[in-house]
Amino acid sequence: MIHKAIIALSLLLGSQVAFAQQGKYQEGVHYFKIDETAAATVSDTVEVTELFSYGCSHCNTFEPYMQSWNNSKPDYVKLNRLPVSFGRAAWQLMARGYMTAEMMGIAEQSHVPMMDAIWKEHKQFRSVEDLADFYSGFGVEKDAFIAHYKSFAADSKMRKGQRDVQLFGIKGTPTLVVNRKYRIEGNKDVPGFDSMLSVVDYLVEQAHAAKEVAASE
Repeated sequence: MIHKAIIALSLLLGSQVAFAQQGKYQEGVHYFKIDETAAATVSDTVEVTELFSYGCSHCNTFEPYMQSWNNSKPDYVKLNRLPVSFGRAAWQLMARGYMTAEMMGIAEQSHVPMMDAIWKEHKQFRSVEDLADFYSGFGVEKDAFIAHYKSFAADSKMRKGQRDVQLFGIKGTPTLVVNRKYRIEGNKDVPGFDSMLSVVDYLVEQAHAAKEVAASE
């Protein structure tokens, strides 16, 4: 009985804090509801998806902010990355390269080095062979990388990624999506990368609090 009372009090206090913060960020101003969303799951995880491209200079500038946020995020938050191409051949090459690296389990360790290779070392990647040379530095064979890159599984992964880009209404990068439900992008009301991540943190806490309330019922 006492345990239930403590839970109820905690939820009440949490809801009061959430109510007090409602005016901090507004839907349609600081973040945008995605019209069509995935079905709710029973997972305790809150998903944050970063939409990016290796060919995007703003994404390169954003990366240190994202790394800092990723290193300090709560345990119940899962970061996903989704590369976009917007129909540009060079961006599509790099997007498929990232997805191939993800399939082979080396995306996390190679992500920042790839950004640095392009924007600090000014390397150019014009073919899958160029990508294979780079990613071979992370413990995979060049032939294996090329085979994965050209596989049906990579085709399927690219198609699913493109569907999500359209579903999320992505028009530029970097953009962040919380729980496949809310889109956060830079604008006059969200003028910087710190502001974007502050909105993300707000929405993450809202989503986590909602999950806790649902779990207690």
